[in-house]
Parts: sequence; C-alpha cells; structure tokens
Amino acid sequence: MENTEATAVVENPYGLGALWEQGDFVAKGTLIIMLIMSLTSWYVIIMKLIDQRKLMASAKLAEQKFWTAGSIREGIDRLPKGDAFRVIAEDGLRASQHHEGRLNERIALHDWVTMSLQRSVEGVTHVLTGGLPWLATVGSTAPFVGLFGTVWGIYHALVAIGVSGQASIDKVAGPVGEALIMTAIGLAVAVPAVMGYNWLIRRNKDVQEQIGGFTSDLHAFLVSGSRVAVPAASAAAPAAAAKK
Repeated sequence: MENTEATAVVENPYGLGALWEQGDFVAKGTLIIMLIMSLTSWYVIIMKLIDQRKLMASAKLAEQKFWTAGSIREGIDRLPKGDAFRVIAEDGLRASQHHEGRLNERIALHDWVTMSLQRSVEGVTHVLTGGLPWLATVGSTAPFVGLFGTVWGIYHALVAIGVSGQASIDKVAGPVGEALIMTAIGLAVAVPAVMGYNWLIRRNKDVQEQIGGFTSDLHAFLVSGSRVAVPAASAAAPAAAAKK
C-alpha cells in the first residue's frame, strides 16, 4: 500500500498581495504613484534610445550621401524628409540665400548663418534632452516615496500591535516586513531611472558631437565654399555650389 503525501500550498500572508489587500488608501496610493513613476521612466528611456539611434543613423547617412553630393541642394534632396540633418542643412541654406545686402553693415553672413544653424541645433537638442529631467526627478524622489510608505506602514503596524497587546516576534515581523516592501519598491524604481539617466546623458554627448561636427562643416561650406573636415584635395568644391 503506497502512502501519498499531500502537499499543502501555503499563501504568504505578508507578501505584496497582502500589503495591497490590507493597506489603506495612503498605502495603495503610494504603490500606484511608484508604479506610474516606474512605467513612465521606462517609457522615457526606451523613447530616448529610439531617438538617439535615429540621429546616429542620420549622421552616418549624412556622411555617406550629403557630403558626396555636388551641391548643398542636391545633398539635402538625398536625405529623407523629416531627417534632423536635413532640417539643419535646409535652415543653413535658407539663411545663406536670404541674407539681404542691406543687413551687411549690421549682421555679417557668418553671424547670420551661425544664428540660423544654432536655432536648428537647439531644436534637435531639445528633442534629445526631453524627458531626462523626469528621470532625474524619479531617481531622486522614488526612494523617499518608498520610505514614506514604509514609515506609514510601520506606524499602522505598531498601532495595531499596541491595540492587540501582543508584541511577540511573529506579530511584529509580519507587518513591519510588509512596510519595508515599500522601501524596496522605491529603490527598484529609482535605480533604473538613475542608471538610464546617466547612460542617456553619455550617449547624448556622442550624438551632439556628431551634430556639432556636421553643423561646423556646413557653416564653413556655406560661408567659404569648402568643408573643414575633409582634406584640402577633396575640398575643392566651388563656392557657388553652396548657393545651388
């Protein structure tokens, strides 16, 4: 005769589920806030990575297609519509073509093109940095939000223990352990936000260097008719090409 052992499944009475079921509106509200912070942080990280990859791909495309064209206009037409490097080139070309002679005494062509390109670059930079302040905010405040939930939970646990009059370890450990889950969740929200912020900032510097190099070469070409970044032998494009 075979003996069969029945395995009993014991639910954890002090887990996250119990914390949600037994918590009041403050505890539940704190959990919801941290969930929103976590989801929005991951959304920002993913979207910024997509934006950075697009700009890095655009930088390679500009090097391959734009600078091998016979003129600025032809190079612009080679880039896809909506491309950030195309927008910068269009703004620079438009500024050089619409620089009126009567303004020469006030604003030189060099300064006029510089201001136009700077505005375009600032627009791209705004897209790159958008959302990063939120990551910094989440990284710095999420641990304190979790700590608030822990303090609130411990307070209610101690009140319940005092009312019941039982202060044994099994009565204290459970409620206090539930409250400490809040701190763990706060750290779990903050750490990815801080790491993502620092990583995106470092990648943004690389992207901005590529944009800055393209803008400097474009400015030099629009003003002088030659690109600074290429050897002199291959930089003999006619000055009139910038106006085409």
